[in-house]
Amino acid sequence: MKFRLALAALAIAVALVLQVSLFPHFAWHGIVPNLCLLVVVAAALTINAPAAMVLGFAAGVALDLVPPADHVAGRWALALTVVAFLAARVRQDVKPTAAAVVGTVAASSFVGTSIFALTGLLLGESGSVPDLLLVIAVAVVWDVLLTPLVLPPLMKLFARLDPQLATT
Repeated sequence: MKFRLALAALAIAVALVLQVSLFPHFAWHGIVPNLCLLVVVAAALTINAPAAMVLGFAAGVALDLVPPADHVAGRWALALTVVAFLAARVRQDVKPTAAAVVGTVAASSFVGTSIFALTGLLLGESGSVPDLLLVIAVAVVWDVLLTPLVLPPLMKLFARLDPQLATT
């Protein structure tokens, strides 16, 4: 049990470090891929929903607190918890084929980034709606482009972490 938790935390930590240190050098319109979201989607497509939601919340809190975060804490925690819930619901209805995984990532990226952007708009932290729509579109493209590289190994890792909960 502790080993599974440690590996899940390590996956989030690696994704977070890459997201805030390496990927800003490849930013497109100032937007980087959300590797933490991809880890959460991989977990939600592989393990049970409550565990994936806890992982989503933890990843969101980490994104909210790690520098260069300049927003109200809790926005990513909310977004990634909802993403984990929705991706787990998709998993219950659809067998995770390659097309279903890419579609789930696209929808999850859209929903997660939209929740983050809309909460920022409500709190007066974000810009205009057209700017937010551009951010959401670019984020979805980034996340879908990285899906074939990131999700297959993560889904295998999460399936090995808890074979009883895996949905293989």
